[in-house]
Amino acid sequence: MFPPVAGGGTDRRTRSFRGISERLAVRYLENLGGERVDDGAVEGDGWRATLSAEKVAIGPSLSLTEVTVEFEGDDGTLDSLVERFAQKAMRAGG
Repeated sequence: MFPPVAGGGTDRRTRSFRGISERLAVRYLENLGGERVDDGAVEGDGWRATLSAEKVAIGPSLSLTEVTVEFEGDDGTLDSLVERFAQKAMRAGG
C-alpha cells in the first residue's frame, strides 16, 4: 500500500479506459513523471497508479481492452494527475 503523503491524507480514485493497452497506459504515466516499479504499478512524486487490464465484450462479436487504473496519493496531486492522464488516454473514433 502507498504510504500517506506528508501533510495530507491519502485519496484513492479508480478509472477505467477502453481502447488502450496497459503498456501504453504505463507510458502515459511515465510521461506524467512516474517510474515503473513493478509489472502493474507506476509511482510518481506523491502518487502511485496500479494497473490491470482485461478484455470486455462490446456486443456479440467485438471486444476491447479495458485498462483499469487505481490512482492513490494526495488529493490535490490526484486532481491534476487523473485529469492529465484521462486526456492522454482519450480516444476519438475515426
